[in-house]
Amino acid sequence: MRVVIVTESFPPDVNGVAHCALQTARHLVDRGHAPIVVAPAPAPGNKAAGLSPCPVVHVPSLPLPGYPQVRVALPSRRLAAALIEHRADIVHLASPFILGVRGMAAAARLGIPAVAIYQTDLAGYARTYVGAGEAAAWRRIRSVHSAADLTLAPSSVSLTDLEAHEVPRVKLWQRGVDTVRFRPDLRDEKLRRELAPNGELIVGYVGRLAPEKHVELLAGASALPGVRVVVVGDGPSQPNLEEALPGAVFLGRRTGEDLARIFASFDVFAHTGPFETFCQTVQEAMASGVPVIAPAAGGPLDLVAHGRTGLLVPPRDAGAVRDAVQTLAADPTLRAEYGAAARTMVEGRTWAAVGDQLIGHYAQVLKTRNKTVVAA
Repeated sequence: MRVVIVTESFPPDVNGVAHCALQTARHLVDRGHAPIVVAPAPAPGNKAAGLSPCPVVHVPSLPLPGYPQVRVALPSRRLAAALIEHRADIVHLASPFILGVRGMAAAARLGIPAVAIYQTDLAGYARTYVGAGEAAAWRRIRSVHSAADLTLAPSSVSLTDLEAHEVPRVKLWQRGVDTVRFRPDLRDEKLRRELAPNGELIVGYVGRLAPEKHVELLAGASALPGVRVVVVGDGPSQPNLEEALPGAVFLGRRTGEDLARIFASFDVFAHTGPFETFCQTVQEAMASGVPVIAPAAGGPLDLVAHGRTGLLVPPRDAGAVRDAVQTLAADPTLRAEYGAAARTMVEGRTWAAVGDQLIGHYAQVLKTRNKTVVAA
């Protein structure tokens, strides 16, 4: 198949949308298909040479006001030209919002089937950043995804939400995890001594430092005796978080083998964001053999087996996060049991396995579209 992946974000960006788009492109190439990627151009001087396994068409972009790490695509003829020149069989729309909406429109004009990947909780972001607008966000989601031949939801909660808001033709497609890169034997005692020189329990967070992630909920845990919170990532909330978590270590953005070593060196992984449609970092922690604390909302409900691989807590409850950390800090045997069970749970969730599922979805869409054409 000749696939055009239209994505709102792609490496060198570091986020769930970019990572999933990259893994999709890699798997398609591995399986003998011919993908190209269309994405917003990165910031000047910010390159990711050699990361993509296929050609990347960059469209002009500007930084999002107040959040320069996010690039917003500008209108460009390059998108439609890429679909035509590549002779696309199918268009893959990764978290369509701006560029993806234009990709959807171009695919419709050209008669090319489109698969939309639901990946961003716009309604939750509207509540966080605007304090209103949830209904308007769902109207936009419904409008965009209704135009697709198929929408793929990353979790059972997301699938239920989409169906409840009358988005048609929705199926479940979860995400893979690199169980070779993220693994328990990368635990690094030297690194642990650097992060926690007095032997403290290390509670890690990995992700964007932005308001919707609510990393400030780790303040109570950070104040516990014998606990060291380690924060990996960057974003506009970092200055406020450094004030809210005065005892925490902020490592900035980390990637690749460095990130995998950090994950494996945590004693506990804590995620605090209540708006995750999936939550890839939870899977990476689990693959690293680390017990997880996460909110009982969204994607983590599918990923964390409460009382077996970690603990689910009420969303936005700092006291519950603190108490969960305290529970795990007091019981090394429980931490070890949870971590081992977490690793076992994700071992079959490889990108190859979920990539083959995606190709199956593509094939079904093409089959359905061909039947429709013949019937007409």
